[in-house]
Amino acid sequence: MLTITHTHEAGTIIEGTERGDGSAEVLKAQRWRWGRSIAAWYIPHSRDRLPNHYRINQSAAALREAGFEVATEIEETTRSTAEVEAAKIERQEQRAAALEAKAERKSQQADQAAARADAAGRALPAMGEPIKIGHHSETRHRNAIDRAHSTLGKAVAAGKEADHAAARAETAATTTAARYGVQTVANRIKKIEAEIRASERSLNGHTRNPGSPYREEVAPVSGAHRERVTAQLKEQRDQLDYWQGIRAQQVEEGKATSYSREQIAKGDYVRYRYGWLEVVRVNAKSVTVKTDMGWTDRLDYPELLGHRSAAEVAEIRAAAAAQK
Repeated sequence: MLTITHTHEAGTIIEGTERGDGSAEVLKAQRWRWGRSIAAWYIPHSRDRLPNHYRINQSAAALREAGFEVATEIEETTRSTAEVEAAKIERQEQRAAALEAKAERKSQQADQAAARADAAGRALPAMGEPIKIGHHSETRHRNAIDRAHSTLGKAVAAGKEADHAAARAETAATTTAARYGVQTVANRIKKIEAEIRASERSLNGHTRNPGSPYREEVAPVSGAHRERVTAQLKEQRDQLDYWQGIRAQQVEEGKATSYSREQIAKGDYVRYRYGWLEVVRVNAKSVTVKTDMGWTDRLDYPELLGHRSAAEVAEIRAAAAAQK
């Protein structure tokens, strides 16, 4: 009996498989992956998400067709975003610690391999003495050359492995900081807001291609699909609350800005990553600016790094001109 289970914390995994029983071929075809750390097959990206019933049912049907008995245990409840993020941070810290330990082991192995290579090199005859063909030392000389070549190759390979392990450890150590970067958080909020709007359109119904000959009225979803979208919307709103709280904290700490159309006017200047740009239009969620190349661009408020009024810019330019 194989059992496909899903929980919000663990994702979708399957229990009861054995090496050589034929299940691996079926699961690979269904795009499952083997998790070495959990010693089980799993659906990628299913952790911390609602169950994908289509993938689960499709996989179960393929396994049954291959002769397996399959049961499913699906849990629909979800954890809060705060719990999910705390678990992600903990896993990432554990991963970083494990990779740092691995990098240290690889570094020690590389040092040992380099020492063996040096010793093998010193065992060669001095001054690059050529092999004496037919002499009793010929075999010993050839073996010494082979050992020196082999140990040097192993030392180089060990050094590369150590460098790779160290790079992975460094990346793992900075992953959480990157995930909570100011612009990353702003982009995530924008993405979640778009997902919420899409879920609300599905629940309320909407007009597709309005104002065109292909206008179409889309009815609200119903049945099991509606239940899933409702649960999904609840989860999305919880995610939005969490990340908006992170953004508010970043603003309070001075790491991020909180500009809006009430603070910026046409003719003002805003600072973007490439410098100060003149505002030519103020929009609800963004400003339109004139670039140095002459064309216009639109910047969302969370992307802005600074703001100066037109009067402040005029004063700065007058002061600069007076100093010349």
